[in-house]
Amino acid sequence: GCGPRGQRLLYWVPVLFISSILCWSYYAYVTQLCLLTMTNIGEKVVCLVAYHIFFMLFVWSYWKTIFTLPMNPSKEFHLSYSDKESLEREPRGESQQEVLRRAAKDLPIYTRTMSGAIRYCDRCHLVKPDRCHHCSVCDKCILKMDHHCPWVNNCVGFSNYKFFLLFLAYSLLYCLFIAATDLQYFIKFWTNGLPDTQAKFHIMFLFFAAAMFSVSLSSLFGYHCWLVSKNKSTLEVFRAPIFHHRTDKNGFSLGFSKNLRQVFGDEKKYWLLPVFSSLGDGCSFPTCLVNQDPEQASTPGGLHSTSKNENHLFPAKPLRDSQSHLLTDTQSWSDIGVKAEKGKVGMSNPALTMENET
Repeated sequence: GCGPRGQRLLYWVPVLFISSILCWSYYAYVTQLCLLTMTNIGEKVVCLVAYHIFFMLFVWSYWKTIFTLPMNPSKEFHLSYSDKESLEREPRGESQQEVLRRAAKDLPIYTRTMSGAIRYCDRCHLVKPDRCHHCSVCDKCILKMDHHCPWVNNCVGFSNYKFFLLFLAYSLLYCLFIAATDLQYFIKFWTNGLPDTQAKFHIMFLFFAAAMFSVSLSSLFGYHCWLVSKNKSTLEVFRAPIFHHRTDKNGFSLGFSKNLRQVFGDEKKYWLLPVFSSLGDGCSFPTCLVNQDPEQASTPGGLHSTSKNENHLFPAKPLRDSQSHLLTDTQSWSDIGVKAEKGKVGMSNPALTMENET
């Protein structure tokens, strides 16, 4: 087979395919349709201006999706040298879990493996943050991994999920705009209302391509809009996250507007632009299963203090500031009394299950 270098080049083929279609569509639309076929000056100007706006937004969001590096877990999630050593010494099972539980006790982690064990990546030697998965293509743990997308030759995760959504939205608008403004000329050529020229081929093919891509993009974009509204990732749809011995497919959902803000941020002016504005750090996420006391959130040490809510599981570390405000509006929180003492978590099945995630 081809070496790693050749393999890396092969991964760029889908990106080059999309880029070449984009370049051709630019030539076909601007030169052949607008400049050479349209006769009305007003129509020419309006179409060219609008087209270039859609084109720019599409290219910008596509570029950001491809070249934004996926975020990996921060240092606190990596095992210390001594923990790594003792993990290698211990036989698999309860004693390994003991090492991992000790390493994870101050980390904001709520999800477990199927057997209730700490989620650990034996390739990256780290305790996996919630919603983090190991990507076999990137060979790295990716924060809030959604999926590895060959069309952008990149992992879609916490760092570029917003860009990916905008890429889908703007490519769909781009295709719909082309199909709509090209339709009358497509019909004219079809009914021989215009002479056979080189433009005929471009205009006919442009409409077919735009219509075809619109159909597939609208279903993909619709699916991801649904994911955002439910605060799920593609991986979580296939395998629901497990919180302390119970699966909860809606464990991260905070209600529609908060779910939307988690991806797009609080400032509406940035929502439609491919600039990073997602909330949080990608390592910890507010969940609807953890009841957070607003007063405690403001005092970092307060999370360990005893209060009337001591039977609830608080984050061992306070949620980062950018997220704690997501928790302040307690009305929408379904307060589920999770009565589990620390330390008992993950004891039921000591076998350390390593997740083999793709």
